[in-house]
Amino acid sequence: MPELGSHEDAGPCRQVDDGMTRVFQLLGKRWTGLVVSVLLQRPVHFAELRRAIPGISERMLSDRLTELGAAGLVVREVDDGPPLRVSYRLTESGAALAPALKELGTWAESHLPGSGGCPG
Repeated sequence: MPELGSHEDAGPCRQVDDGMTRVFQLLGKRWTGLVVSVLLQRPVHFAELRRAIPGISERMLSDRLTELGAAGLVVREVDDGPPLRVSYRLTESGAALAPALKELGTWAESHLPGSGGCPG
């Protein structure tokens, strides 16, 4: 019996499928998964979203929201106010990421060293 990780009798390596390529082209970008994770909780205003993700710049957050909107995962909503306020929420397609992101978070807690959470 071959050892774990052995390549004996494994056959040819299959090329990654198109779906997985598309997922990681979008969600594999820095900050994107965190933006979706925050929006899974509820719709939020831009400033609140920025505060929820330490280290992200306004420009980067704006770019990620634009990309997620173009992919059909996020909707931008304007409240005419006064004052004028812009909020973001996940579409049905964006919200459908919840089970996958929850599983990734659970996996990270079990298999990745260190803590990225809030102190306390």
